[in-house]
Amino acid sequence: MRIALATLPFPDSPDDAVARCAQAMHDARHAGAAIVCVGECYVPGYRAPNRAVPPPDAAWLARAHGLLAQTAHDAGIAAVIGTERVVDGAVRATALVLDAQGSVLGWQDKVQLDPSEDTLYAPGAGRRVFTVGALTFGVVICHEGWRYPESVRSAARQGAQLVFHPHFSEAEPGAFQPTVFGDPRNSFHEQAVRCRAAENGIWFASVNYALEGAPASSAVSAPDGTLVAWHPYGVAGLLLADLDLAAATGLLARRLRPRDC
Repeated sequence: MRIALATLPFPDSPDDAVARCAQAMHDARHAGAAIVCVGECYVPGYRAPNRAVPPPDAAWLARAHGLLAQTAHDAGIAAVIGTERVVDGAVRATALVLDAQGSVLGWQDKVQLDPSEDTLYAPGAGRRVFTVGALTFGVVICHEGWRYPESVRSAARQGAQLVFHPHFSEAEPGAFQPTVFGDPRNSFHEQAVRCRAAENGIWFASVNYALEGAPASSAVSAPDGTLVAWHPYGVAGLLLADLDLAAATGLLARRLRPRDC
């Protein structure tokens, strides 16, 4: 199965985010992908301190999600859209999962928040998997994929052959800015992409925004931890990867003896 990771610039506005997502969905289908994933909270844009994103608007989000569902139907592609949703008056960072008919398969809320997000988002609960054609997959969002390997293992133990990892990772002042994936001078983040795959025996697909100097590129790792593909830093575009789903045995995840950990 061919997947696409849409590495997109930070949107100029919430409406721009929807338009960029929709174009990426059409472009990915044209490139032969069956499913496409975009970065964390891309619709309307991640609420970083240095980014101007309007206050949460439940009505606008509902319209945006409807437009993207229609785009999935029109393009004939499944999608994992990093977005927000309002539940009981609280804003959650989440992923909207659509099939190629434009049906909403469900949501995967961010469960493990970064400490800096405690005033921005409310945590969700639970970990689930989704099925599109022959592919069963899970979603972990940014911090929880980097710092909580249990989140990936939970999906793998539920039968996920692939875990998508939409995130927002931008350069910090004075930090090393990589030009090659996995540079040993870089932070640990990119090595975690390979670890999450190898420690579970599944595919792992991590997608960032197109941000100059970011510490982590969009990348895909195979079930044995081999790096399959990575996207140039700060460059907008699609990263495509052809996955052999039979290679995702999930053996190591299934062998976990949780009572003895």
